[in-house]
Amino acid sequence: MSYATAARAALVRELGTEYACEPELVDLYTLLVLVKGEEVTLKDVHDAWSIWRLRTQPDHPSIVPFEELEKSSQDYDLPYAQAIRRAARSV
Repeated sequence: MSYATAARAALVRELGTEYACEPELVDLYTLLVLVKGEEVTLKDVHDAWSIWRLRTQPDHPSIVPFEELEKSSQDYDLPYAQAIRRAARSV
């Protein structure tokens, strides 16, 4: 198993069924596991989500800079950031 495959598998485990994502979004979050690891921020997660969302719903109202989101929308990224951090620790 390659290091990237191991990172992706760890992330999928950490996301579980509650926070399962589309495969393309998992790929972007896996990149965050590899390049940011435990240092990933909510902004990083939002930026990755925004890139994915541009392909799936380009007019989504949350495709704005992280700092412009309401606090409740910013908090939505927290479980994903936590899963990315846990996955990074396990690979």
